[in-house]
Parts: sequence; structure tokens; C-alpha cells
Amino acid sequence: MSGTNKGVDGGEKMSSGREASPDVPGNFDWPVAYEAERMLQEQVAAFLSMNNIARRLSGRMREETGTDFFEWIDHLVLPPESEKPLRDVGFVADEGVETPLGEMALHHPRATLPRVLLRPGPERRPSAIALRPESVADFMARHDLDGEIEGAPLSRYRRLLVSDENGARLEAVERHAYRGFTPAPLRPGELEALVRVKELWRTRKRIFANDGEGFELAGRLLGESLALVGRDRTCQIFFEEERAYWERRNRAARTQKFRQDQLGLGWGNHDHHTFRCSRGHFVDLTEFLLRLGFEKRERYYAGSEAGWGAQISEQSMAGIVVFADVDLMPDEIQVDFSINRLPSAPRLGTVGLWVGLHGESFLEAGMHHLEARFDFPLLREQLAAQGIKTMNPFSDFEFLRQAFTEGERWPVSRKRAERLLSARWITTEQCEKFINEGALGSHLENLQRHGGFKGFNQKSVSAVIAATDPRLSHFQPAAA
Repeated sequence: MSGTNKGVDGGEKMSSGREASPDVPGNFDWPVAYEAERMLQEQVAAFLSMNNIARRLSGRMREETGTDFFEWIDHLVLPPESEKPLRDVGFVADEGVETPLGEMALHHPRATLPRVLLRPGPERRPSAIALRPESVADFMARHDLDGEIEGAPLSRYRRLLVSDENGARLEAVERHAYRGFTPAPLRPGELEALVRVKELWRTRKRIFANDGEGFELAGRLLGESLALVGRDRTCQIFFEEERAYWERRNRAARTQKFRQDQLGLGWGNHDHHTFRCSRGHFVDLTEFLLRLGFEKRERYYAGSEAGWGAQISEQSMAGIVVFADVDLMPDEIQVDFSINRLPSAPRLGTVGLWVGLHGESFLEAGMHHLEARFDFPLLREQLAAQGIKTMNPFSDFEFLRQAFTEGERWPVSRKRAERLLSARWITTEQCEKFINEGALGSHLENLQRHGGFKGFNQKSVSAVIAATDPRLSHFQPAAA
């Protein structure tokens, strides 16, 4: 961590630790917006005191999924007199967003906090809170709800009234790469196009003799997808399929997804998706993400300290953040590796070795991990009861707590191991060990943010990258 100073609402902000670069837009010293978070938490507490179903659901979320009701909130509906207090703590108008009655929508551009709709209502308390599960239909079925879903299946925005008690409406909404608040019918042929695009990404070939062919195929599929459903819907569908592929290869993911599905929630609490990439194909991954509508955020240069770099990117319409890792050599800390293709390196770091053993995250291996938002200590306890251990935290701040579950050990093919041996990137002993015992593949990451903190901690990430090097003893047991 490279220091703190005052943020937009008077709270501290934490530096991203990246080198300044003129081609990376924005200032990514993310504030810790405690006042803004506290204001919303007070509104949520008032709402839960009035709506019994919401209060019971909040309890079940904690007890059955290790998650916090607050992290599932899409938006709150507050009276117009809330505007000034919200603006005072950093909220601004969400320009160009469609609302049912022309209401103002507010968001905090520098924090991971729910949005607010301003609508005349009772006193200064929420008249509604909307949760955002992945599927409203799944949520409705799991809770045996009456009523009718507003908005057609797979349309941009769907809404369901869950309960209305004491003037406090609990709703569930489903979004498909859309930031507004008004349902709209599907256009003629759109349903068929959406189904076609989902099938394209679900069935795409991932294993190639030459990884370049895999990136080329993905590029062609992307062109077809963009023509059928556009950039934002393609992005949403692509990452749904990436999560599904990763989930099939990680027991902790399947266990936690099952728990969340019992409440009809799905992966609506995802925070970011992490890909490990080879030096030769990092630019290809970045270009693919840019075509999907991602914008570059922080770029980390750990260099000689840890031997890795990362580009963080965000697609705001689809609500997706990607953390992409790559090996870096000490003399490359000033290189923009997101646009300059890196040459072969004399040695493999943790990221390069993982790719050499398992393949590109973008292709055969799938994601290294999905990070989702939980009640940090509670999830650790609940997963331990399911026989899933958690590594020691690699971030343990008031505003950011992170830890991996014990890594899924994947088999390593003899061909891959011997290729690394012939290049003298691993020893004979390591080669045999990987062939016989496999190597760490993927994780689920337990994350808890406070103060709406949107960033990451470079020093902490360096520690966990080192801790997951396949050449080391990978698993650190949870602290007593």
C-alpha cells in the first residue's frame, strides 16, 4: 500500500500503487466512503424494521449463504429530500439512465455502493429496496412467491414484487447489461439471437495445439455475437459462461453456488473475475476485452518485487470487472503490457508456470478464481463445516478482506510438464511431481468490502500470488 489521504466524503482513500501512465484514464486512488455507506446502511436498517419478509431473508442470507443483505441490493428508493445528504457524501446524478416516472437516479462513481432512485414517499426512509439475484424466476420459485414478473424472459430489465409491508416494498430485479429501471419488450428476432449467442460461448472450443488458434476462433465468435446482440449483451453472456466453466472445475465454487441457489440468488454477488495469461497472449486478451466494451482501470507493476503485473478493466453496462495477471521481468515495470506484446522470458514466474501447467485462463484452464462478496468470517466458518478450508487472509484491512479457499488440485498432462522441462523452466523432480500429483488450479475468493472501497491492494496481491506458486507448498491452513 503506497499511502492514504482524504477521499471525496472525508474518508481515507487508498492508493492503487500503480505507476502513472498517460494512456490509463482516471485517477484510481479509490476513496473509502464510510459516510456514504453508513447513510445507506441506516436506511436499510430502517427498512428491515418495517418489512418482516425482508428481515427474515436477511437472516437466511447470513445463516445459509454467508452473505450480507446489503451486498445484494441493486437500489433503494428514497424521497427527494435525500438528494442533498447523498450528494454531500459523494453521490452524483446517474446521467442518461431511464426511470419509470422520470425520477432522478444517483450513484457513487468512486465506490461499490447501491444506487438510489429519488421518488416522493413517506418521510425520510426507503419506500422500496430492490435486490438483484441473477434470475428473478429462480428467486420467485425458491421462495414460492405469488404475483407476476414484469418484463419478458431475457429482456433487459425484469422486476418482481416480493412483499409490501408498512409501505416498505421489497422487490427483486434482474438485469441484462442495462443500467436503467424500465422494462422493455424484446425486439423481433432478439430472443433467438440471445439463445444463439449463449450457445456459441457455451460450446466454444477451448483446447488447441496452438493457443493462437483459440484466440482467433474467439475473435470470430465475438464478431458474430456482436452482430447478433451487441456489445453489452455479449459481454454479459460471455461471463455467465466463463463462470459456469470455472464452477465445473472447482468444488468450493459448486458448493457455494448450490448454497446461494437455494435462495434463488445465483452469482449476483460476484466482485471480479481473474484470468492468468501468458506473456505472448496478454495483448490478445486485452484486445478481446476492449471489443467487449471494457475500459482500463488500474495497471499494476509489481516488477522486481513480485514478478507479476496486472491490468484491471471494467465493463460498466454489464457490471463486470476483470483482473488479468501476467509475468513481468524486473526491467519491464515501465512497459504498458496491455498494448505491447511481451517477448519470451528467461524464466517463469507464478503466473507463467500456472499457464504452462494448465493452459490459458481464456482457453483450456478457465478462470483462476472468481471473487465474490461475503460476510468474511462467516463464510470461512460455513465452508469449513462443508469440509472446505480457507487460506490465511492476504488482505485484512477494515475496508478490504480477502482470502482464497484451498486450491483445487488439477491433473497436469505429461505433454505439458515435459514441454516445461525441455525448456528448462522446471526441474526433473518438479516435472515428475506435477505429473504424479497435479498442481493447484483454481480457487473461490472470499472478499468483504467496507466503505464502498472499489480498489485492490498490490502488496497483498503479491503475497497471495507468491503463496500459490505451484513449486511451493501451496496450502496454508486457516489461522486458529
